[in-house]
Amino acid sequence: MSIMYKSTRSNSDKVTASQAILKGLAEDGGLFVPDAVPMLDIPLDRLPSLTYQETAYEVMKLFLTDFTEEELKACIRGAYDDKFDTEEIAPLVKKDGAFYLELFHGRTIAFKDMALSILPYLMTTSAKKNGVKNEIVILTATSGDTGKAALAGFADVPGTSIIVFYPKDGVSPIQEKQMLTQKGDNTNVVGIIGNFDDAQTGVKKMFGSAELAERMDEKGYQFSSANSINIGRLVPQIVYYVWSYGQLMKQGEIKAGDKINVVVPTGNFGNILAAYYARNMGVPIETLYCASNENKVLFDFFETGKYDRKREFILTSSPSMDILISSNLERLIYRIAGEDADKTKTLMDALADQGEYEITSEMKEELSCFVGGYATEEQTAGMIRKMYQTADYIMDTHTAVAAHVYYEKARESGVPTVIASTASPYKFTRSVTDSIDKEKYDKMGDFELVDELNRLSGVKIPAAIEEIRTAPVLHDTVCDKSEMQKTVEKILGL
Repeated sequence: MSIMYKSTRSNSDKVTASQAILKGLAEDGGLFVPDAVPMLDIPLDRLPSLTYQETAYEVMKLFLTDFTEEELKACIRGAYDDKFDTEEIAPLVKKDGAFYLELFHGRTIAFKDMALSILPYLMTTSAKKNGVKNEIVILTATSGDTGKAALAGFADVPGTSIIVFYPKDGVSPIQEKQMLTQKGDNTNVVGIIGNFDDAQTGVKKMFGSAELAERMDEKGYQFSSANSINIGRLVPQIVYYVWSYGQLMKQGEIKAGDKINVVVPTGNFGNILAAYYARNMGVPIETLYCASNENKVLFDFFETGKYDRKREFILTSSPSMDILISSNLERLIYRIAGEDADKTKTLMDALADQGEYEITSEMKEELSCFVGGYATEEQTAGMIRKMYQTADYIMDTHTAVAAHVYYEKARESGVPTVIASTASPYKFTRSVTDSIDKEKYDKMGDFELVDELNRLSGVKIPAAIEEIRTAPVLHDTVCDKSEMQKTVEKILGL
């Protein structure tokens, strides 16, 4: 079956997967969604025998139907190789009755590597397939992890350049240094005076500017995105939920057809949306637990059916989830609205104009497989401390938010539960060590804490951390949130 992609906000012409990947965002500001969610065509009982790469092919071939087998397998081979520090790519580790899907064994030690390792291959293959002559400018906003993973993926990739905007005071010191030390003649990093939502809004505005697109085209450029608004980011994320089901079977924890639960620490909603798509493909996921930090806009949405971003923006120890506008939720809204683009556009316009929208009771009924939960800063720190003391397992702050929601809401179900472990604790050394013993570690520097975390955990310091220890800062541009387009124009020489 050939899958085409359409916008969530209009009934404009459908596009192929490769065209959707190149565009990133639809012209009307909507997100691309498949015109049907395909069912897995491999029996569940075969999943345990597949490698991660083979699982990726079985899932992605169903969504990226204009890619040939040879093209797709080449993209997968290029992505999931020895840049990951474990052979299985995404190990599933059992601790205190839950299963932690470790998605941080890639080049930049965060789950974004799972998709951003393959996106450059999908992008350049798509460009060739569609006869694109322009240089593709990857324009991305990051709350911490996407930026570095995208920079690492696209660095020195021919025919591309990348510009990443991040909130200057809204990421961890390690996250910031990872970005600012990024090599590559085609890489650009800009700190903004503002928060992630400001960065994301600015990027979307540039994507929606026909005048800017025209000027770029004259100079031989066109935009695309590495955010999870790009379907080329979302599809590879579905893979690891299918993989985790196979691994539970392989470990003898479940049989084919048994139900599982999934808990996902959630900010921009892409990671949990991927699990929802896996469920719709036939993976027996019973409940999707959406775990928020103190910026609990999604928790409130699942509780009330009302999405309200008009609230204080809180900087937390889990900065990748410090988000009040969860872009990918639009894809779920479109689905529960019966794929009604007009209704979706009305709700998204209300969010932009009034800062809120409310779904109907019929739409809310379609969310029965979702449960919202959240963790306070104190609860997040307490979970890190508890897992270190009782299970000899050190997790990062985002995973700790999910673990708290697991213990509070999912554990009592008795259903085997996969927790998406989204970043290495080495990425958030100060928050992690403060949680374990603040008094003892408070006066240590960031890289002293790296060494201390190594001693505490016995886990080897990742290459991603070692390489930035003494790396020089290569990017120092900072601008106000109102000057993002001017900054892009300057970088591109428009």
